[in-house]
Amino acid sequence: MAGRSEPARSSHAASAAIAKFDRNDPRQVLISEAIAKMIIRDLQTVQIVENEGFRDLLQLLEPRYTPEPRHYIQQQLLPGYAYQVQLATKQALSTAESCSVTLDLWRSAVATGGAGGAGGYLGVTCHFLTADWQIKSALLACLPLSGHGTAQRVLSEFDEISHAHGITGKVFRVVADPFPCEGRAAFRLPGFCLHGAEEEVDEEEDSSDEEVVTGEAEEAQGAGPGGGVEAGDNSLDLCLGPCRIDCFARSLAMCVREGLRSSPQLSIALTKAACFYNYVTATVAPEKLGQVFGTGMVGVARCPGPAHGKQHWNWQLKAVRRMLESAEFLEDIVDRHDLTLSSFEKAVLRELVEVLEPFEEATDMVQGDKHVSISLALPCVLGLRKHLSETATRQCTGILVGLAQSLDRRLAAILEDPLHVTATALDPQFKLSWSSDTEWHRQVLLKEVAKHTQGGASPQVPSAEPQPPPSKRCKLFSFMKQRPASQAKSIEQELATYLHEEPRDEDPLHYWKRKATDFPQLSQVAKKVFTVPATTTPVERIFNTVSKNLRPERCRPLPKNLETLIYLKANYRFLWT
Repeated sequence: MAGRSEPARSSHAASAAIAKFDRNDPRQVLISEAIAKMIIRDLQTVQIVENEGFRDLLQLLEPRYTPEPRHYIQQQLLPGYAYQVQLATKQALSTAESCSVTLDLWRSAVATGGAGGAGGYLGVTCHFLTADWQIKSALLACLPLSGHGTAQRVLSEFDEISHAHGITGKVFRVVADPFPCEGRAAFRLPGFCLHGAEEEVDEEEDSSDEEVVTGEAEEAQGAGPGGGVEAGDNSLDLCLGPCRIDCFARSLAMCVREGLRSSPQLSIALTKAACFYNYVTATVAPEKLGQVFGTGMVGVARCPGPAHGKQHWNWQLKAVRRMLESAEFLEDIVDRHDLTLSSFEKAVLRELVEVLEPFEEATDMVQGDKHVSISLALPCVLGLRKHLSETATRQCTGILVGLAQSLDRRLAAILEDPLHVTATALDPQFKLSWSSDTEWHRQVLLKEVAKHTQGGASPQVPSAEPQPPPSKRCKLFSFMKQRPASQAKSIEQELATYLHEEPRDEDPLHYWKRKATDFPQLSQVAKKVFTVPATTTPVERIFNTVSKNLRPERCRPLPKNLETLIYLKANYRFLWT
């Protein structure tokens, strides 16, 4: 030890002779900003800047840099970034005609430092369109909640946030999770335990039964949809009224979870498949695994800790499918024949893959960082219904009935909901091609459009610049016929013209950007409905990351300014691209 400390002391002595950067030196500022970025993106505690190992690394990389003290980053740098984000967000929202909001409530014992804690965080995310039809999302606030929050409390916080950001009166819809949200949106296939994820997923699975029961009990009692909000007269449903809708992605996930539970025999085959998968990924060379699973899945599979997809049922279903497709190849290259799947087990798993494939496709559509509008929800429900009615199983008994019943219970209302009908009809790839009663849906669409276009009157499209007065026609050109002024079309005329066009595979926002002049009233409604997301928001995914990385058994301290870090992480692109 003594031999090692001497070079360290000599290096510190040598660095002391090096001229340090001034605090305002561009290089000093750049490194401090890079450290702040790391803390934000990785949700690190600010304490890291005072760790001896971290400071030694900085000293080696740039001896002229003077490490900033913890209080400077925590009390000045991060709040300064947060203030810049607030200004940028408020400025962007000032030009938006309308917006939609997602409420995400995370409750966890981790959030309060121990079991039995009742605190959590409320995330308010805003989705809006810019003048050139670009969708933007911004986390308006991440607020700590202490004690058991009532729906009235959440609504009060929401009102304050709306007022502070100037969106009061602009909010079109509020999307809220219909189930208790404690960072447990991900769940695995029953019995499919993978190395590195067993402990974490088992903990989630153990509590999932209680979670679903609690969610159903709250719905039965009229409790609010913002997970963890107490039941009672002040539910979010009563407070928000018709503005509130359920998160489609979350409802879809619950349908799959309930359907899987209706066929208990699946877990036996899946447990065997997981053992085979774990052995293969641990013993087979990566280049051979890549032939089966692809390089991306191999990287996740070999990750020793909780990976980015190993506990997600749809990722696991892909792994099962590729295993079945290459079963003979895998059986030839492994030496554990006791782990290979029997013909019956393969038949069960093939049926499972066939039954869940459309659910996997729908889930993949509404996951990820891209904004997905609710126009996909109604076609997804129709497609899933059709698939279940046309599929037959011989081994997986119960799963078809379980999925169909859960689908009807949780998502059938979408098929008659005016908002979902309108969003789907205004999506150029669908229009009314899905409808079995086009005249009825046309009337629903007309009523909904009229409701949101200034009482049915033709909208006054604001002009970016004052228009010059019309010029008088020159006598030289008086022989030319004057072009008659164009007559404004009614809503019925606009809709008839729009629906007369064949559906086209085009992004709806690109389409309405092109067609806003041709269909001014329909585009006015499109600007509202396409702000409503069908998918989970970035802050919910951050909550999931926090719940996984800050478990008590990991002995990792909870950042005191966690809400600021979450806020900056979600709005990272507002400051840095």
